[in-house]
Amino acid sequence: MPGSRCWWRAVGILLVAIFPTDPIDRASHVKTPLTREIREAVERTWGVTGDGERLHGGEESAAYRLDGHVIRIGPAGRATAELEWCHAIARHAAAGLPEAVAPLPTSEGTTVIVVAGRPISCRPYVEGEWPDADVPAQRDAGARLLARLRRALADVRPGPRPVPAFQESGLYGDPPRDAAELRDPDLDRWLAGFHARHPTRHALHGDYYTGNTLARDGRLVAVLDWDEAFVGAPELELAAAALERGDDVAGPSREFVAAYHEAGGTARPLDEESPAQLVRHKLRREYAYFHKAVQAGVRHNEEDLEYHRIRVELFHRLSP
Repeated sequence: MPGSRCWWRAVGILLVAIFPTDPIDRASHVKTPLTREIREAVERTWGVTGDGERLHGGEESAAYRLDGHVIRIGPAGRATAELEWCHAIARHAAAGLPEAVAPLPTSEGTTVIVVAGRPISCRPYVEGEWPDADVPAQRDAGARLLARLRRALADVRPGPRPVPAFQESGLYGDPPRDAAELRDPDLDRWLAGFHARHPTRHALHGDYYTGNTLARDGRLVAVLDWDEAFVGAPELELAAAALERGDDVAGPSREFVAAYHEAGGTARPLDEESPAQLVRHKLRREYAYFHKAVQAGVRHNEEDLEYHRIRVELFHRLSP
């Protein structure tokens, strides 16, 4: 798991693969084996062979390294149409951005096969490690890479996402039903007005944080895991990324935002209020993830509970 800041990202995907009556330790990796049936299907489809080395992480999916590739085994029940849509965004990004790592196509042009009810995809293996957002040079590199990613995706026009992304709930001013405890009509009205004033929509990675990037020799070399991609205002992704590279108490990183704009990102410069309000939308979605996990039986330790408390406090503190 990338770290205490990152546990919530995968919970929404994990929910479809667990039973509500079976408590789960959120720190545990998904216990999904690379079965003989999966290995045989992967060899037939992509020509990739090997026993497989389990890679670190895997709250939402299990990943195995085979012969210079990564085989990703998704949760049972995840719609292949949704994944194919997200993978198409990744493939478009990879055409103009060397760091974008996209799933490989099958002979039929798709990127997902289903084995025993689980979606399977294959991508090239990239050697690297998670960057440290607390190191200014790596934080700035993340901002510059996001700016280049935004430009690479500025002209893609995908059709409607088959299944709405979790982030989209409440994004345009409709109060999200799964976060009623953080009801805020002023925020809802602000979000509706913001999107009316900012009509630009781009395909977004949807989960651009340090755990979905890799660095090698001090340089960012990969952007991974596109399963949360959706179409939205580029300012939204900038604010969310700046929060992850900022401070849990103070909010988004101003340095990250400045480096992004210096690198020519497509998001428009924002006034003082806008980043905080966009971040509050993100924090409200985190809140919804947390409680869905609880309902599904996930047991949170004291560190998780304290982090959740801090993020809820930040939601209220950032209110104008």
